[in-house]
Amino acid sequence: MQEKRTIREISEEREQELFSPHASLSIHAERDNPEVPCDVRTDYQRDRDRIIHCKSFRRLKDKTQVFLVAEGDHYRNRLTHTLEVAQLSRTVAKALRVNEELTEAISYAHDLGHTPFGHIGEDALNAQMRNFGLSFSHAEQGVRVVEKLENDGRGLNLTKAVRDGIRNHGTGGHPSTWEGKIVRLCDKVAYLNHDIDDAIRAGILTEEDVPSEYRSVLGQTVKERLDHLIKDLIFHSLETGEVGMSPETLEAMYGLRSFMFGAVYLSPMVRREGDKAADVVRALYGYYLEHPDQMGPECRRSLERGGERPEVVTCDYIAGMTDHYAIARYEELFVPQAWRL
Repeated sequence: MQEKRTIREISEEREQELFSPHASLSIHAERDNPEVPCDVRTDYQRDRDRIIHCKSFRRLKDKTQVFLVAEGDHYRNRLTHTLEVAQLSRTVAKALRVNEELTEAISYAHDLGHTPFGHIGEDALNAQMRNFGLSFSHAEQGVRVVEKLENDGRGLNLTKAVRDGIRNHGTGGHPSTWEGKIVRLCDKVAYLNHDIDDAIRAGILTEEDVPSEYRSVLGQTVKERLDHLIKDLIFHSLETGEVGMSPETLEAMYGLRSFMFGAVYLSPMVRREGDKAADVVRALYGYYLEHPDQMGPECRRSLERGGERPEVVTCDYIAGMTDHYAIARYEELFVPQAWRL
Protein backbone atom coordinates (compact mmCIF):
# COMPACT_ATOMS: atom_id res chain seq x y z
CA MET A 1 0.00 0.00 0.00
CA GLN A 2 1.41 3.37 -1.04
CA GLU A 3 2.16 5.74 1.84
CA LYS A 4 0.03 8.87 1.81
CA ARG A 5 1.94 11.99 0.81
CA THR A 6 1.92 15.05 3.02
CA ILE A 7 0.70 18.44 1.83
CA ARG A 8 4.29 19.67 2.01
CA GLU A 9 5.48 16.87 -0.27
CA ILE A 10 2.75 17.67 -2.77
CA SER A 11 3.79 21.33 -2.72
CA GLU A 12 7.44 20.39 -3.25
CA GLU A 13 6.52 18.17 -6.20
CA ARG A 14 4.44 20.96 -7.71
CA GLU A 15 7.43 23.31 -7.47
CA GLN A 16 9.57 20.84 -9.43
CA GLU A 17 6.91 20.58 -12.13
CA LEU A 18 6.05 24.27 -12.51
CA PHE A 19 9.04 26.38 -11.48
CA SER A 20 11.69 27.84 -13.73
CA PRO A 21 15.14 26.18 -13.73
CA HIS A 22 16.34 29.39 -12.00
CA ALA A 23 14.05 28.90 -9.00
CA SER A 24 15.18 27.86 -5.54
CA LEU A 25 13.29 24.65 -4.78
CA SER A 26 12.07 24.18 -1.23
CA ILE A 27 13.29 20.59 -1.26
CA HIS A 28 16.87 21.95 -1.46
CA ALA A 29 16.49 24.39 1.44
CA GLU A 30 19.22 24.13 4.08
CA ARG A 31 19.33 25.08 7.75
CA ASP A 32 22.35 25.19 10.02
CA ASN A 33 20.38 23.09 12.51
CA PRO A 34 18.25 20.48 10.65
CA GLU A 35 14.63 20.15 11.75
CA VAL A 36 11.87 17.59 11.36
CA PRO A 37 9.90 18.63 8.23
CA CYS A 38 6.42 20.11 8.62
CA ASP A 39 3.53 18.07 7.21
CA VAL A 40 1.90 21.15 5.69
CA ARG A 41 4.45 23.91 5.02
CA THR A 42 7.63 23.96 2.98
CA ASP A 43 10.81 25.23 4.64
CA TYR A 44 10.50 28.66 3.02
CA GLN A 45 6.89 28.95 4.20
CA ARG A 46 8.05 28.15 7.73
CA ASP A 47 10.73 30.86 7.47
CA ARG A 48 8.16 33.40 6.35
CA ASP A 49 5.86 32.53 9.24
CA ARG A 50 8.65 32.72 11.83
CA ILE A 51 9.63 36.16 10.58
CA ILE A 52 6.07 37.51 10.68
CA HIS A 53 5.61 36.25 14.25
CA CYS A 54 8.91 37.53 15.65
CA LYS A 55 9.21 40.64 17.84
CA SER A 56 11.60 42.44 15.50
CA PHE A 57 9.00 42.32 12.72
CA ARG A 58 6.34 43.86 14.95
CA ARG A 59 8.68 46.69 15.92
CA LEU A 60 8.99 47.77 12.28
CA LYS A 61 5.62 49.54 12.60
CA ASP A 62 7.28 52.22 14.75
CA LYS A 63 10.54 52.68 12.87
CA THR A 64 11.17 55.56 10.49
CA GLN A 65 11.28 55.16 6.74
CA VAL A 66 12.28 58.77 5.83
CA PHE A 67 10.15 61.22 7.76
CA LEU A 68 10.90 61.14 11.47
CA VAL A 69 7.77 60.68 13.60
CA ALA A 70 5.80 62.18 10.74
CA GLU A 71 2.51 63.83 11.59
CA GLY A 72 -0.21 62.26 9.49
CA ASP A 73 -1.57 58.77 9.06
CA HIS A 74 -0.42 58.15 5.51
CA TYR A 75 3.38 58.38 5.66
CA ARG A 76 5.24 55.13 5.24
CA ASN A 77 7.06 53.50 8.10
CA ARG A 78 9.50 50.60 7.97
CA LEU A 79 6.67 48.05 8.19
CA THR A 80 4.58 49.49 5.37
CA HIS A 81 7.74 49.71 3.26
CA THR A 82 8.40 46.04 3.99
CA LEU A 83 4.88 45.07 2.92
CA GLU A 84 5.24 47.03 -0.33
CA VAL A 85 8.55 45.31 -1.08
CA ALA A 86 6.94 41.92 -0.45
CA GLN A 87 4.02 42.72 -2.76
CA LEU A 88 6.25 43.90 -5.61
CA SER A 89 8.71 41.04 -5.15
CA ARG A 90 6.01 38.40 -5.16
CA THR A 91 4.51 39.86 -8.36
CA VAL A 92 7.89 39.57 -10.08
CA ALA A 93 8.60 36.11 -8.65
CA LYS A 94 5.28 34.78 -9.90
CA ALA A 95 5.88 36.15 -13.39
CA LEU A 96 9.38 34.62 -13.51
CA ARG A 97 8.15 31.29 -12.05
CA VAL A 98 10.53 31.29 -9.12
CA ASN A 99 9.85 30.62 -5.45
CA GLU A 100 7.30 33.14 -4.18
CA GLU A 101 7.54 31.93 -0.58
CA LEU A 102 11.31 32.43 -0.48
CA THR A 103 10.94 35.85 -2.08
CA GLU A 104 8.30 36.78 0.47
CA ALA A 105 10.41 35.57 3.41
CA ILE A 106 13.43 37.62 2.30
CA SER A 107 11.20 40.67 1.78
CA TYR A 108 9.68 40.46 5.24
CA ALA A 109 13.10 40.03 6.87
CA HIS A 110 15.27 42.39 4.84
CA ASP A 111 14.95 45.37 7.22
CA LEU A 112 14.74 43.58 10.58
CA GLY A 113 18.13 45.01 11.51
CA HIS A 114 17.15 48.64 11.00
CA THR A 115 17.71 51.10 13.83
CA PRO A 116 15.29 53.74 15.09
CA PHE A 117 15.22 56.82 12.83
CA GLY A 118 16.06 54.93 9.64
CA HIS A 119 19.37 55.45 7.86
CA ILE A 120 20.13 58.46 10.09
CA GLY A 121 20.11 56.18 13.13
CA GLU A 122 22.14 53.59 11.24
CA ASP A 123 24.85 56.13 10.40
CA ALA A 124 24.94 57.41 13.98
CA LEU A 125 25.25 53.91 15.42
CA ASN A 126 27.94 53.01 12.89
CA ALA A 127 29.91 56.08 13.97
CA GLN A 128 29.74 54.92 17.59
CA MET A 129 30.90 51.44 16.69
CA ARG A 130 33.87 52.76 14.70
CA ASN A 131 35.21 54.21 17.95
CA PHE A 132 35.82 50.59 19.01
CA GLY A 133 37.17 49.31 15.70
CA LEU A 134 33.78 47.84 14.77
CA SER A 135 31.09 48.70 12.25
CA PHE A 136 27.32 48.56 11.90
CA SER A 137 25.05 48.01 8.93
CA HIS A 138 21.37 47.19 9.06
CA ALA A 139 21.83 44.29 6.62
CA GLU A 140 24.41 42.52 8.78
CA GLN A 141 22.40 43.37 11.88
CA GLY A 142 19.36 41.77 10.25
CA VAL A 143 21.30 38.52 9.92
CA ARG A 144 22.40 38.83 13.55
CA VAL A 145 18.77 39.35 14.61
CA VAL A 146 17.55 36.14 12.99
CA GLU A 147 20.62 34.08 13.90
CA LYS A 148 21.29 35.17 17.50
CA LEU A 149 18.98 37.79 18.98
CA GLU A 150 15.43 36.60 18.33
CA ASN A 151 13.73 33.85 20.31
CA ASP A 152 15.53 34.69 23.58
CA GLY A 153 18.97 34.35 22.04
CA ARG A 154 18.28 31.10 20.18
CA GLY A 155 17.59 32.74 16.83
CA LEU A 156 15.02 31.64 14.26
CA ASN A 157 17.13 28.99 12.50
CA LEU A 158 16.19 30.36 9.08
CA THR A 159 17.36 28.74 5.87
CA LYS A 160 20.62 29.82 4.28
CA ALA A 161 18.85 31.30 1.24
CA VAL A 162 16.79 33.68 3.39
CA ARG A 163 19.81 34.83 5.37
CA ASP A 164 21.75 35.33 2.14
CA GLY A 165 18.93 37.54 0.86
CA ILE A 166 18.93 39.64 4.04
CA ARG A 167 22.70 40.12 3.98
CA ASN A 168 22.83 41.06 0.29
CA HIS A 169 19.73 43.21 -0.23
CA GLY A 170 21.65 46.49 -0.25
CA THR A 171 23.00 48.41 -3.24
CA GLY A 172 26.37 46.65 -3.15
CA GLY A 173 24.97 43.19 -2.41
CA HIS A 174 25.16 40.13 -4.62
CA PRO A 175 22.43 37.65 -3.64
CA SER A 176 23.09 34.05 -4.64
CA THR A 177 19.47 33.28 -5.62
CA TRP A 178 17.10 34.76 -8.17
CA GLU A 179 14.66 35.35 -5.34
CA GLY A 180 17.20 37.44 -3.43
CA LYS A 181 18.07 39.41 -6.56
CA ILE A 182 14.40 40.19 -7.11
CA VAL A 183 14.02 41.52 -3.55
CA ARG A 184 17.17 43.63 -3.90
CA LEU A 185 15.76 45.46 -6.94
CA CYS A 186 12.16 45.64 -5.69
CA ASP A 187 13.40 47.24 -2.47
CA LYS A 188 14.78 50.13 -4.53
CA VAL A 189 11.70 50.34 -6.72
CA ALA A 190 9.51 50.51 -3.63
CA TYR A 191 11.41 53.09 -1.60
CA LEU A 192 12.14 55.45 -4.48
CA ASN A 193 8.52 55.66 -5.49
CA HIS A 194 6.89 55.73 -2.07
CA ASP A 195 9.48 58.24 -0.85
CA ILE A 196 8.53 60.53 -3.74
CA ASP A 197 4.88 60.06 -2.80
CA ASP A 198 5.60 60.91 0.85
CA ALA A 199 7.80 63.87 -0.10
CA ILE A 200 4.98 65.32 -2.21
CA ARG A 201 2.60 64.81 0.72
CA ALA A 202 5.07 66.60 3.01
CA GLY A 203 5.38 69.56 0.65
CA ILE A 204 9.08 68.96 -0.05
CA LEU A 205 8.48 68.06 -3.71
CA THR A 206 5.93 68.45 -6.43
CA GLU A 207 5.60 65.99 -9.28
CA GLU A 208 6.98 68.68 -11.59
CA ASP A 209 10.20 68.78 -9.53
CA VAL A 210 11.08 65.26 -10.62
CA PRO A 211 13.56 65.75 -13.51
CA SER A 212 12.00 65.33 -16.94
CA GLU A 213 14.79 63.02 -18.17
CA TYR A 214 13.70 60.42 -15.62
CA ARG A 215 9.98 61.00 -16.01
CA SER A 216 10.24 60.60 -19.80
CA VAL A 217 11.73 57.12 -19.33
CA LEU A 218 9.97 55.87 -16.19
CA GLY A 219 6.60 57.65 -16.23
CA GLN A 220 4.91 60.89 -15.25
CA THR A 221 3.39 59.70 -11.95
CA VAL A 222 4.27 57.36 -9.09
CA LYS A 223 1.79 54.80 -10.43
CA GLU A 224 3.23 54.95 -13.94
CA ARG A 225 6.79 54.61 -12.66
CA LEU A 226 5.96 51.59 -10.52
CA ASP A 227 4.23 49.95 -13.48
CA HIS A 228 7.14 50.64 -15.83
CA LEU A 229 9.88 49.51 -13.42
CA ILE A 230 8.21 46.23 -12.46
CA LYS A 231 7.29 45.32 -16.05
CA ASP A 232 10.79 46.20 -17.24
CA LEU A 233 12.29 44.00 -14.52
CA ILE A 234 10.06 41.08 -15.52
CA PHE A 235 10.45 41.25 -19.29
CA HIS A 236 14.18 42.05 -19.29
CA SER A 237 14.81 39.12 -16.94
CA LEU A 238 12.78 36.78 -19.15
CA GLU A 239 14.61 37.93 -22.28
CA THR A 240 18.15 37.75 -20.88
CA GLY A 241 17.95 34.88 -18.41
CA GLU A 242 19.39 37.13 -15.68
CA VAL A 243 17.53 39.14 -13.05
CA GLY A 244 17.86 42.78 -14.02
CA MET A 245 16.49 45.79 -15.85
CA SER A 246 17.15 47.24 -19.28
CA PRO A 247 20.12 49.64 -19.36
CA GLU A 248 17.91 52.67 -20.08
CA THR A 249 15.56 51.91 -17.20
CA LEU A 250 18.36 51.06 -14.76
CA GLU A 251 20.20 54.30 -15.59
CA ALA A 252 17.02 56.33 -15.09
CA MET A 253 16.25 54.59 -11.79
CA TYR A 254 19.69 55.29 -10.37
CA GLY A 255 19.51 58.84 -11.67
CA LEU A 256 16.21 59.25 -9.84
CA ARG A 257 17.87 57.84 -6.72
CA SER A 258 20.63 60.46 -6.94
CA PHE A 259 18.01 63.17 -7.38
CA MET A 260 16.19 61.96 -4.26
CA PHE A 261 19.33 62.18 -2.16
CA GLY A 262 19.76 65.83 -3.02
CA ALA A 263 16.11 66.84 -2.98
CA VAL A 264 14.73 64.76 -0.10
CA TYR A 265 17.10 62.52 1.87
CA LEU A 266 19.60 65.36 2.44
CA SER A 267 17.06 68.19 2.33
CA PRO A 268 17.23 70.85 5.10
CA MET A 269 14.01 69.63 6.74
CA VAL A 270 15.06 65.97 6.85
CA ARG A 271 18.62 66.83 7.91
CA ARG A 272 17.44 69.18 10.65
CA GLU A 273 15.33 66.47 12.21
CA GLY A 274 18.02 63.92 11.44
CA ASP A 275 20.63 65.79 13.46
CA LYS A 276 18.34 65.62 16.47
CA ALA A 277 17.79 61.89 15.94
CA ALA A 278 21.53 61.26 15.67
CA ASP A 279 22.04 63.09 18.98
CA VAL A 280 19.50 60.76 20.60
CA VAL A 281 21.28 57.65 19.32
CA ARG A 282 24.71 58.90 20.42
CA ALA A 283 23.48 59.85 23.88
CA LEU A 284 21.65 56.56 24.45
CA TYR A 285 24.59 54.49 23.25
CA GLY A 286 26.99 56.26 25.59
CA TYR A 287 24.63 55.99 28.54
CA TYR A 288 23.81 52.29 28.22
CA LEU A 289 27.43 51.38 27.53
CA GLU A 290 28.24 52.88 30.94
CA HIS A 291 25.08 51.50 32.61
CA PRO A 292 24.58 47.98 31.17
CA ASP A 293 22.47 46.99 34.17
CA GLN A 294 19.72 49.30 32.84
CA MET A 295 19.40 47.59 29.47
CA GLY A 296 16.68 45.07 28.72
CA PRO A 297 16.77 41.58 30.27
CA GLU A 298 17.89 39.84 27.07
CA CYS A 299 20.91 42.12 26.75
CA ARG A 300 21.76 41.70 30.42
CA ARG A 301 21.61 37.92 30.05
CA SER A 302 23.87 38.13 27.02
CA LEU A 303 26.48 40.04 29.03
CA GLU A 304 26.19 37.60 31.93
CA ARG A 305 26.78 34.63 29.63
CA GLY A 306 29.92 36.28 28.29
CA GLY A 307 31.38 35.91 24.83
CA GLU A 308 29.97 39.21 23.55
CA ARG A 309 31.70 42.56 23.76
CA PRO A 310 29.73 45.18 25.75
CA GLU A 311 29.96 47.54 22.77
CA VAL A 312 28.18 44.99 20.58
CA VAL A 313 25.45 44.18 23.12
CA THR A 314 24.80 47.90 23.64
CA CYS A 315 24.53 48.27 19.88
CA ASP A 316 21.99 45.43 19.77
CA TYR A 317 19.91 47.18 22.41
CA ILE A 318 19.89 50.56 20.65
CA ALA A 319 19.31 49.06 17.19
CA GLY A 320 16.28 47.16 18.45
CA MET A 321 14.55 50.28 19.78
CA THR A 322 11.60 51.85 18.01
CA ASP A 323 11.55 55.60 17.38
CA HIS A 324 9.12 56.33 20.19
CA TYR A 325 10.89 54.09 22.69
CA ALA A 326 14.24 55.75 21.95
CA ILE A 327 12.73 59.21 22.36
CA ALA A 328 11.01 58.20 25.60
CA ARG A 329 14.24 56.80 27.05
CA TYR A 330 16.16 59.92 25.97
CA GLU A 331 13.63 62.20 27.66
CA GLU A 332 13.64 60.07 30.80
CA LEU A 333 17.43 60.12 31.04
CA PHE A 334 18.40 63.57 29.79
CA VAL A 335 15.43 65.97 29.85
CA PRO A 336 14.41 67.46 33.23
CA GLN A 337 10.87 66.53 34.22
CA ALA A 338 9.78 70.18 34.33
CA TRP A 339 10.77 70.67 30.66
CA ARG A 340 8.82 67.78 29.22
CA LEU A 341 5.61 68.52 27.39
